[in-house]
Amino acid sequence: MDDDAGNGARILVVDDDESIRTLLRRMLTIEGYSVDEAPDGATAISKLEAGLPDLLLLDIMMPGQDGLDVLQGVRRTSDLPVILLTAKGDEADRVLGFRFGADDYVVKPFSTAELFARITALLRRSGVPRAGGQLTFEGLVIDLAKREVTVRGRTVDLPAREFEVLAFLASSPKQTFSRQQILDRLWAASDDPSPGTVTEHVARVRRRIEADPDRPRWIHTVRGVGYRFEP
Repeated sequence: MDDDAGNGARILVVDDDESIRTLLRRMLTIEGYSVDEAPDGATAISKLEAGLPDLLLLDIMMPGQDGLDVLQGVRRTSDLPVILLTAKGDEADRVLGFRFGADDYVVKPFSTAELFARITALLRRSGVPRAGGQLTFEGLVIDLAKREVTVRGRTVDLPAREFEVLAFLASSPKQTFSRQQILDRLWAASDDPSPGTVTEHVARVRRRIEADPDRPRWIHTVRGVGYRFEP
């Protein structure tokens, strides 16, 4: 694999809004980041105690332990880069967030392009490699930045969702994902998808990139579980 592949920073997304977590996980994963998530402050603290990510995207307004509580705990022991996500946008709230130790601040609803730019800038200042680049395997190149796929030197045109399925699986080689896990990562709840949706998209990807879709080289079916990408 290319040295740039898979060097995506590890990002923990903390937000009690499932739709926002799903959107961020989907978009950040496609950009090459490794994403974990937490629906509340207590879960976030547990995950942080188990191991620090490279960056924390942290919602302020959450039931129970809010984002500022989590941030205070982080700052007692770590300089972990933190971007606050919140619907509050007035100056007093921004100042309070910075006083608690936030590195940056994004107000909802936010532009994903702006958020990605802020993430890139903060990780650069923190010395963490930028996500993106290429996933390179024998006979297969997936350009995450350009969203292009090349198979044995031939450019293959993949629709957006098929590209996302391939990039997601290829970003974690040899790891098996269930159909439900893939749905949760790449489809929003509002899409009302079913596991059969994943099956159909994988079949389409295979038809486009595999020499013999019935005997796949890269995307393997794990019977009774889901799919695994073999580098």
